[in-house]
Amino acid sequence: MLGGLLSMILVTVGGFITMMLLIRTAMRWMRVSFVNQLGQFVLATTNWIVLPAQRLFPSMGRLDLSALIPAWGIQVLLTVLTVVLVGASFGNPVTALGGVLAVGALDVVKSALYLLMFAVIVGAVLSWVNPHSPLAPALNVLTRPFLAPFRRVIPPISGIDLSPLVLLLVVQIALYVLQHLRGAFFMLIIS
Repeated sequence: MLGGLLSMILVTVGGFITMMLLIRTAMRWMRVSFVNQLGQFVLATTNWIVLPAQRLFPSMGRLDLSALIPAWGIQVLLTVLTVVLVGASFGNPVTALGGVLAVGALDVVKSALYLLMFAVIVGAVLSWVNPHSPLAPALNVLTRPFLAPFRRVIPPISGIDLSPLVLLLVVQIALYVLQHLRGAFFMLIIS
């Protein structure tokens, strides 16, 4: 019971840090200004890990490797700690290492998909409740590339854009597939 509780706390804290690192990566990739409340919060919560990582992992164009690689490293570490805390044993070292690295990468993708879902939902709610919110422009820039293909195919019905609903369905399908892949790779770790 104590191992499960500790695992839950570590996964929650690690997941939060991973999300902040992914937001930082996405904001840099899409050239969203950090001169707003969201940007300042992301910088304040991630500078402690990103600034030292910049010496090891320089950026490649707009891709911020100093934020993305630590996010993956945190997920790899969380996977190892989860296996240890639940009392499972590692199997073959080579396949276990490959499984841990793959599960970490899948968890980063899963976190990015959850982040996209959150941004789409909050953006849709803000468009109805407070379209002039300071957060609205950043969310719009972050979600626009994902909504654009659906907006080209699905016309608005009575002025209501249904593309966020279709995108959320596609993301849910992707999360379902990722969960099954994660389970398969997790079996490599403990078998």
